[in-house]
Amino acid sequence: MQVEDKEIILLKVSGQDKLGVTAGLTAVLANYDAIILDIGQADIHETLSLGILFEIAAGACSGPVLKDLLFKGYELGIKVKFVPISIEDYESWVKTQSKQRYIINILGETLAAKQIAAVTRIMSDQSLNIDSIKRLTGRVSVVDHDEYPRSCVQLSVSGILADKKEMTAKFMDISRSLDVDISFQEDNMYRRNRRLVCFDMDSTLIQTEVIDELAELAGVGMQVRTITESAMNGEIDFKESFKKRMALLEGLSEDVLQNVAINLPITKGAHRLMRALKYYGYKTAILSGGFTYFGNYLQKELGFDYVHANELEIIDGKLTGNYIGEIIDGDKKAELLRTIAEKEGIHINQTIAVGDGANDLPMLNLAGLGIAFHAKPTVKENAESSISSLGLDGVLYLLGYHDRHIDMM
Repeated sequence: MQVEDKEIILLKVSGQDKLGVTAGLTAVLANYDAIILDIGQADIHETLSLGILFEIAAGACSGPVLKDLLFKGYELGIKVKFVPISIEDYESWVKTQSKQRYIINILGETLAAKQIAAVTRIMSDQSLNIDSIKRLTGRVSVVDHDEYPRSCVQLSVSGILADKKEMTAKFMDISRSLDVDISFQEDNMYRRNRRLVCFDMDSTLIQTEVIDELAELAGVGMQVRTITESAMNGEIDFKESFKKRMALLEGLSEDVLQNVAINLPITKGAHRLMRALKYYGYKTAILSGGFTYFGNYLQKELGFDYVHANELEIIDGKLTGNYIGEIIDGDKKAELLRTIAEKEGIHINQTIAVGDGANDLPMLNLAGLGIAFHAKPTVKENAESSISSLGLDGVLYLLGYHDRHIDMM
Protein backbone atom coordinates (compact mmCIF):
# COMPACT_ATOMS: atom_id res chain seq x y z
CA MET A 1 0.00 0.00 0.00
CA GLN A 2 1.37 3.41 -0.95
CA VAL A 3 1.59 6.23 1.59
CA GLU A 4 -1.17 8.17 -0.19
CA ASP A 5 -3.51 5.19 0.27
CA LYS A 6 -3.33 5.39 4.06
CA GLU A 7 -5.12 7.45 6.67
CA ILE A 8 -3.92 7.91 10.24
CA ILE A 9 -6.53 8.70 12.88
CA LEU A 10 -6.24 9.31 16.62
CA LEU A 11 -9.19 7.88 18.53
CA LYS A 12 -9.70 9.69 21.86
CA VAL A 13 -11.93 7.97 24.41
CA SER A 14 -13.19 9.27 27.76
CA GLY A 15 -15.85 8.31 30.26
CA GLN A 16 -16.50 5.93 33.13
CA ASP A 17 -14.16 2.96 33.08
CA LYS A 18 -15.85 -0.40 32.65
CA LEU A 19 -15.12 -3.88 31.40
CA GLY A 20 -14.88 -4.41 27.66
CA VAL A 21 -14.11 -0.88 26.43
CA THR A 22 -10.74 -1.66 24.82
CA ALA A 23 -11.98 -5.05 23.62
CA GLY A 24 -15.07 -3.54 21.96
CA LEU A 25 -13.25 -0.70 20.21
CA THR A 26 -10.36 -2.79 18.94
CA ALA A 27 -12.81 -5.40 17.68
CA VAL A 28 -14.36 -2.70 15.47
CA LEU A 29 -10.92 -1.71 14.20
CA ALA A 30 -10.10 -5.35 13.54
CA ASN A 31 -13.10 -5.61 11.22
CA TYR A 32 -11.44 -2.99 9.00
CA ASP A 33 -7.90 -4.44 9.21
CA ALA A 34 -6.63 -1.35 11.05
CA ILE A 35 -3.00 -1.21 12.17
CA ILE A 36 -2.44 0.04 15.74
CA LEU A 37 0.43 2.56 15.68
CA ASP A 38 0.20 3.55 19.34
CA ILE A 39 -2.08 2.97 22.32
CA GLY A 40 -2.17 4.36 25.84
CA GLN A 41 -4.57 4.45 28.76
CA ALA A 42 -4.93 6.12 32.17
CA ASP A 43 -7.57 5.48 34.81
CA ILE A 44 -8.13 7.91 37.68
CA HIS A 45 -11.00 7.31 40.11
CA GLU A 46 -12.73 5.01 37.61
CA THR A 47 -12.56 7.72 34.93
CA LEU A 48 -11.02 6.44 31.71
CA SER A 49 -8.78 8.27 29.26
CA LEU A 50 -7.80 6.07 26.31
CA GLY A 51 -6.01 6.94 23.10
CA ILE A 52 -5.60 4.70 20.05
CA LEU A 53 -3.60 5.87 17.04
CA PHE A 54 -4.43 3.68 14.07
CA GLU A 55 -3.75 3.41 10.37
CA ILE A 56 -6.40 2.39 7.88
CA ALA A 57 -6.88 2.27 4.13
CA ALA A 58 -7.98 5.64 2.77
CA GLY A 59 -11.28 6.15 1.03
CA ALA A 60 -14.14 3.69 1.35
CA CYS A 61 -13.04 2.22 4.73
CA SER A 62 -12.53 5.42 6.71
CA GLY A 63 -16.14 6.58 6.84
CA PRO A 64 -17.69 3.28 7.95
CA VAL A 65 -15.06 2.63 10.64
CA LEU A 66 -15.68 6.01 12.25
CA LYS A 67 -19.43 5.39 12.16
CA ASP A 68 -19.03 1.97 13.77
CA LEU A 69 -16.70 3.37 16.45
CA LEU A 70 -19.24 6.07 17.30
CA PHE A 71 -21.96 3.45 17.60
CA LYS A 72 -19.80 1.21 19.79
CA GLY A 73 -19.00 4.18 22.00
CA TYR A 74 -22.73 4.89 22.40
CA GLU A 75 -23.30 1.23 23.34
CA LEU A 76 -20.54 1.40 25.95
CA GLY A 77 -21.64 4.77 27.36
CA ILE A 78 -18.36 6.53 26.55
CA LYS A 79 -17.36 9.54 24.49
CA VAL A 80 -15.27 9.04 21.36
CA LYS A 81 -13.57 11.72 19.29
CA PHE A 82 -11.45 11.51 16.14
CA VAL A 83 -8.42 13.56 15.16
CA PRO A 84 -6.96 13.04 11.65
CA ILE A 85 -3.15 12.98 11.66
CA SER A 86 -1.21 13.83 8.52
CA ILE A 87 1.55 11.51 7.35
CA GLU A 88 4.03 14.39 7.74
CA ASP A 89 3.01 15.07 11.35
CA TYR A 90 3.13 11.38 12.18
CA GLU A 91 6.63 10.94 10.74
CA SER A 92 7.83 14.04 12.56
CA TRP A 93 6.48 12.59 15.82
CA VAL A 94 8.16 9.24 15.16
CA LYS A 95 11.54 10.96 14.83
CA THR A 96 11.18 12.51 18.29
CA GLN A 97 11.25 9.02 19.79
CA SER A 98 15.04 9.00 19.46
CA LYS A 99 15.33 11.78 22.07
CA GLN A 100 16.97 11.02 25.40
CA ARG A 101 14.61 9.64 28.01
CA TYR A 102 14.66 10.28 31.76
CA ILE A 103 12.79 9.25 34.89
CA ILE A 104 11.92 11.85 37.51
CA ASN A 105 10.50 10.76 40.86
CA ILE A 106 8.76 13.21 43.20
CA LEU A 107 8.51 11.95 46.79
CA GLY A 108 7.04 13.27 50.02
CA GLU A 109 4.75 12.37 52.89
CA THR A 110 2.03 14.01 50.81
CA LEU A 111 2.26 15.73 47.43
CA ALA A 112 0.65 19.11 46.89
CA ALA A 113 -0.11 20.83 43.61
CA LYS A 114 2.50 23.52 44.29
CA GLN A 115 5.25 20.89 44.51
CA ILE A 116 4.33 19.16 41.26
CA ALA A 117 3.78 22.53 39.56
CA ALA A 118 7.27 23.71 40.56
CA VAL A 119 8.98 20.53 39.36
CA THR A 120 7.14 20.36 36.05
CA ARG A 121 7.74 24.06 35.35
CA ILE A 122 11.49 23.47 35.59
CA MET A 123 11.17 20.48 33.26
CA SER A 124 9.27 22.61 30.75
CA ASP A 125 11.93 25.32 30.94
CA GLN A 126 14.48 22.60 30.12
CA SER A 127 12.48 21.49 27.04
CA LEU A 128 11.60 18.14 28.58
CA ASN A 129 8.20 16.69 27.65
CA ILE A 130 6.20 14.43 29.97
CA ASP A 131 5.33 11.17 28.20
CA SER A 132 3.61 9.46 31.13
CA ILE A 133 2.89 9.91 34.83
CA LYS A 134 2.44 7.00 37.23
CA ARG A 135 1.71 6.96 40.96
CA LEU A 136 3.91 4.40 42.75
CA THR A 137 2.35 4.64 46.20
CA GLY A 138 -1.07 3.24 47.01
CA ARG A 139 -4.22 5.29 47.26
CA VAL A 140 -4.55 7.26 50.48
CA SER A 141 -7.59 7.60 52.70
CA VAL A 142 -8.61 11.19 53.50
CA VAL A 143 -10.45 9.97 56.61
CA ASP A 144 -8.21 7.39 58.31
CA HIS A 145 -4.89 8.48 59.83
CA ASP A 146 -1.78 6.90 58.34
CA GLU A 147 1.09 6.58 60.83
CA TYR A 148 3.60 6.49 57.95
CA PRO A 149 2.24 8.59 55.07
CA ARG A 150 4.19 8.41 51.81
CA SER A 151 3.53 9.58 48.28
CA CYS A 152 5.53 9.15 45.10
CA VAL A 153 4.79 9.85 41.46
CA GLN A 154 7.06 8.81 38.63
CA LEU A 155 7.34 10.94 35.50
CA SER A 156 8.70 9.48 32.28
CA VAL A 157 10.06 12.39 30.23
CA SER A 158 11.92 12.89 26.97
CA GLY A 159 13.76 15.61 25.15
CA ILE A 160 17.16 17.18 24.71
CA LEU A 161 18.22 18.43 28.13
CA ALA A 162 19.31 22.06 27.92
CA ASP A 163 21.37 22.37 31.11
CA LYS A 164 21.48 19.45 33.56
CA LYS A 165 23.51 21.34 36.17
CA GLU A 166 21.05 24.23 36.21
CA MET A 167 18.06 21.91 36.42
CA THR A 168 19.61 19.91 39.28
CA ALA A 169 20.35 23.10 41.20
CA LYS A 170 16.75 24.28 40.79
CA PHE A 171 15.44 20.89 41.90
CA MET A 172 17.60 21.24 45.02
CA ASP A 173 16.12 24.67 45.75
CA ILE A 174 12.59 23.29 45.42
CA SER A 175 13.46 20.34 47.64
CA ARG A 176 14.55 22.69 50.41
CA SER A 177 11.75 25.25 50.11
CA LEU A 178 8.81 22.90 49.49
CA ASP A 179 9.87 19.86 51.57
CA VAL A 180 9.87 17.39 48.70
CA ASP A 181 12.42 14.94 47.28
CA ILE A 182 13.23 14.87 43.57
CA SER A 183 15.22 12.14 41.85
CA PHE A 184 16.49 12.43 38.28
CA GLN A 185 17.79 9.38 36.38
CA GLU A 186 18.53 8.48 32.79
CA ASP A 187 16.03 5.88 31.60
CA ASN A 188 18.52 3.31 30.37
CA MET A 189 19.03 -0.44 30.62
CA TYR A 190 20.98 -0.10 33.88
CA ARG A 191 18.17 1.74 35.67
CA ARG A 192 15.88 -1.17 34.93
CA ASN A 193 18.37 -3.78 36.12
CA ARG A 194 20.08 -2.68 39.36
CA ARG A 195 21.55 -5.66 41.22
CA LEU A 196 23.66 -4.48 44.19
CA VAL A 197 22.72 -2.02 46.98
CA CYS A 198 25.39 -0.78 49.42
CA PHE A 199 24.50 1.11 52.59
CA ASP A 200 26.28 3.27 55.09
CA MET A 201 25.33 2.19 58.62
CA ASP A 202 25.36 5.03 61.15
CA SER A 203 22.60 7.64 60.54
CA THR A 204 21.50 5.62 57.50
CA LEU A 205 20.53 2.08 58.48
CA ILE A 206 20.34 3.16 62.10
CA GLN A 207 19.25 6.51 63.53
CA THR A 208 22.35 7.12 65.61
CA GLU A 209 26.12 7.38 65.43
CA VAL A 210 27.26 4.38 67.48
CA ILE A 211 30.61 5.90 68.30
CA ASP A 212 28.77 8.82 69.90
CA GLU A 213 26.75 6.42 72.06
CA LEU A 214 29.89 4.60 73.14
CA ALA A 215 31.48 7.93 73.92
CA GLU A 216 28.57 8.86 76.21
CA LEU A 217 29.05 5.62 78.09
CA ALA A 218 32.76 6.35 78.34
CA GLY A 219 32.10 9.86 79.65
CA VAL A 220 33.56 11.64 76.62
CA GLY A 221 30.37 12.30 74.69
CA MET A 222 30.82 15.99 74.03
CA GLN A 223 34.36 15.64 72.68
CA VAL A 224 33.47 12.78 70.34
CA ARG A 225 30.24 14.33 69.06
CA THR A 226 32.10 17.47 68.09
CA ILE A 227 34.67 15.47 66.11
CA THR A 228 31.95 13.30 64.50
CA GLU A 229 29.96 16.31 63.30
CA SER A 230 33.06 17.88 61.74
CA ALA A 231 33.89 14.62 59.96
CA MET A 232 30.35 14.07 58.60
CA ASN A 233 30.29 17.64 57.28
CA GLY A 234 33.62 17.08 55.54
CA GLU A 235 35.44 19.66 57.67
CA ILE A 236 38.20 17.27 58.78
CA ASP A 237 39.67 14.12 57.28
CA PHE A 238 37.73 10.98 58.25
CA LYS A 239 40.81 8.92 59.14
CA GLU A 240 42.11 11.67 61.38
CA SER A 241 38.75 12.04 63.11
CA PHE A 242 38.42 8.27 63.50
CA LYS A 243 41.77 7.93 65.27
CA LYS A 244 40.97 10.85 67.60
CA ARG A 245 37.58 9.41 68.54
CA MET A 246 38.92 5.89 69.02
CA ALA A 247 41.61 7.12 71.41
CA LEU A 248 38.94 8.70 73.60
CA LEU A 249 37.20 5.31 74.02
CA GLU A 250 40.19 3.68 75.72
CA GLY A 251 39.18 1.69 78.79
CA LEU A 252 35.46 1.25 77.89
CA SER A 253 34.21 -2.19 78.98
CA GLU A 254 33.28 -4.71 76.29
CA ASP A 255 30.10 -5.50 78.23
CA VAL A 256 28.39 -2.32 77.02
CA LEU A 257 28.62 -3.30 73.33
CA GLN A 258 25.92 -5.98 73.46
CA ASN A 259 23.44 -3.68 75.18
CA VAL A 260 24.06 -0.95 72.58
CA ALA A 261 23.65 -3.47 69.74
CA ILE A 262 20.28 -4.88 70.81
CA ASN A 263 18.93 -1.35 71.27
CA LEU A 264 20.05 0.07 67.92
CA PRO A 265 17.29 2.34 66.53
CA ILE A 266 16.82 0.81 63.07
CA THR A 267 15.68 3.40 60.54
CA LYS A 268 12.01 3.52 59.54
CA GLY A 269 11.38 1.53 56.37
CA ALA A 270 14.58 -0.54 56.63
CA HIS A 271 12.82 -3.86 57.25
CA ARG A 272 10.35 -3.24 54.41
CA LEU A 273 13.17 -2.27 52.06
CA MET A 274 15.33 -5.29 52.89
CA ARG A 275 12.44 -7.74 52.54
CA ALA A 276 11.76 -6.40 49.05
CA LEU A 277 15.42 -6.36 47.99
CA LYS A 278 15.93 -9.97 49.09
CA TYR A 279 12.65 -11.04 47.46
CA TYR A 280 13.67 -9.53 44.13
CA GLY A 281 17.18 -10.98 44.24
CA TYR A 282 19.40 -7.97 45.00
CA LYS A 283 22.76 -8.37 46.67
CA THR A 284 23.18 -6.09 49.68
CA ALA A 285 26.14 -4.77 51.67
CA ILE A 286 26.95 -2.61 54.68
CA LEU A 287 29.97 -0.40 53.97
CA SER A 288 30.57 1.55 57.15
CA GLY A 289 33.05 3.75 58.91
CA GLY A 290 31.48 2.35 62.09
CA PHE A 291 32.23 -1.00 63.70
CA THR A 292 31.88 -4.63 62.60
CA TYR A 293 30.41 -5.56 66.00
CA PHE A 294 27.24 -3.62 65.17
CA GLY A 295 27.36 -4.31 61.44
CA ASN A 296 27.30 -8.03 62.14
CA TYR A 297 24.26 -7.57 64.39
CA LEU A 298 22.42 -5.75 61.60
CA GLN A 299 23.46 -8.43 59.13
CA LYS A 300 21.61 -11.02 61.22
CA GLU A 301 18.63 -8.73 61.84
CA LEU A 302 18.14 -7.52 58.25
CA GLY A 303 19.82 -10.21 56.11
CA PHE A 304 22.75 -8.44 54.47
CA ASP A 305 25.09 -10.39 52.20
CA TYR A 306 28.26 -8.41 53.05
CA VAL A 307 29.54 -6.35 55.97
CA HIS A 308 32.68 -4.23 55.86
CA ALA A 309 33.42 -1.91 58.78
CA ASN A 310 36.15 -1.09 61.30
CA GLU A 311 37.11 -3.62 63.96
CA LEU A 312 37.56 -2.57 67.56
CA GLU A 313 40.66 -3.80 69.39
CA ILE A 314 39.61 -5.37 72.69
CA ILE A 315 42.11 -6.69 75.24
CA ASP A 316 41.17 -8.13 78.65
CA GLY A 317 37.55 -7.11 78.13
CA LYS A 318 38.27 -3.45 77.48
CA LEU A 319 38.61 -1.24 74.40
CA THR A 320 42.22 -0.22 73.90
CA GLY A 321 41.43 2.91 71.92
CA ASN A 322 42.96 1.26 68.84
CA TYR A 323 41.53 -0.63 65.87
CA ILE A 324 42.46 -3.73 63.88
CA GLY A 325 43.17 -3.61 60.16
CA GLU A 326 42.61 -0.85 57.64
CA ILE A 327 40.33 2.12 58.36
CA ILE A 328 37.16 2.08 56.27
CA ASP A 329 36.98 5.67 55.01
CA GLY A 330 35.22 7.17 52.00
CA ASP A 331 37.73 5.99 49.42
CA LYS A 332 37.72 2.49 50.90
CA LYS A 333 33.92 2.34 50.72
CA ALA A 334 34.06 3.11 47.00
CA GLU A 335 36.78 0.50 46.52
CA LEU A 336 34.71 -2.12 48.36
CA LEU A 337 31.63 -1.31 46.29
CA ARG A 338 33.61 -1.91 43.11
CA THR A 339 35.17 -5.11 44.51
CA ILE A 340 31.81 -6.62 45.51
CA ALA A 341 30.30 -5.72 42.14
CA GLU A 342 33.17 -7.42 40.32
CA LYS A 343 32.90 -10.50 42.55
CA GLU A 344 29.17 -10.78 41.83
CA GLY A 345 29.60 -10.13 38.11
CA ILE A 346 27.60 -6.87 38.33
CA HIS A 347 28.33 -3.83 36.16
CA ILE A 348 29.12 -0.73 38.22
CA ASN A 349 26.16 1.06 36.62
CA GLN A 350 23.88 -1.60 38.11
CA THR A 351 24.88 -0.61 41.65
CA ILE A 352 23.21 1.64 44.20
CA ALA A 353 24.84 3.39 47.17
CA VAL A 354 22.97 4.98 50.07
CA GLY A 355 24.56 7.20 52.70
CA ASP A 356 24.37 10.45 54.65
CA GLY A 357 27.89 11.72 55.33
CA ALA A 358 30.76 13.31 53.43
CA ASN A 359 32.69 10.03 53.65
CA ASP A 360 29.88 8.41 51.62
CA LEU A 361 30.30 10.71 48.62
CA PRO A 362 32.97 8.60 46.86
CA MET A 363 30.66 5.57 46.75
CA LEU A 364 27.57 7.69 45.98
CA ASN A 365 29.34 9.20 42.98
CA LEU A 366 30.76 5.85 41.82
CA ALA A 367 27.49 3.90 41.94
CA GLY A 368 25.03 3.86 39.08
CA LEU A 369 22.53 5.43 41.48
CA GLY A 370 23.82 7.37 44.49
CA ILE A 371 21.21 8.35 47.08
CA ALA A 372 21.88 10.89 49.83
CA PHE A 373 19.61 9.72 52.67
CA HIS A 374 18.57 12.35 55.24
CA ALA A 375 21.99 13.71 54.45
CA LYS A 376 24.10 16.67 55.46
CA PRO A 377 23.63 19.69 53.13
CA THR A 378 27.03 19.30 51.48
CA VAL A 379 26.22 15.66 50.66
CA LYS A 380 22.78 16.44 49.17
CA GLU A 381 24.33 19.12 46.98
CA ASN A 382 26.84 16.64 45.54
CA ALA A 383 24.58 13.61 45.06
CA GLU A 384 22.24 13.23 42.08
CA SER A 385 19.38 11.78 44.15
CA SER A 386 18.28 12.31 47.74
CA ILE A 387 15.59 11.15 50.14
CA SER A 388 14.79 13.30 53.18
CA SER A 389 11.01 13.07 53.50
CA LEU A 390 10.51 9.29 53.69
CA GLY A 391 12.12 6.26 55.33
CA LEU A 392 14.62 3.90 53.74
CA ASP A 393 11.90 2.11 51.77
CA GLY A 394 11.72 5.26 49.66
CA VAL A 395 14.67 3.73 47.79
CA LEU A 396 12.24 1.22 46.26
CA TYR A 397 10.29 3.98 44.52
CA LEU A 398 13.48 5.24 42.88
CA LEU A 399 13.85 1.70 41.50
CA GLY A 400 10.36 1.95 39.99
CA TYR A 401 8.53 -0.39 42.37
CA HIS A 402 4.86 0.23 43.13
CA ASP A 403 3.44 -0.47 46.60
CA ARG A 404 1.63 -3.48 45.18
CA HIS A 405 5.01 -4.96 44.16
CA ILE A 406 6.42 -4.33 47.64
CA ASP A 407 3.55 -5.41 49.86
CA MET A 408 2.69 -8.58 47.94
CA MET A 409 5.45 -10.47 49.75
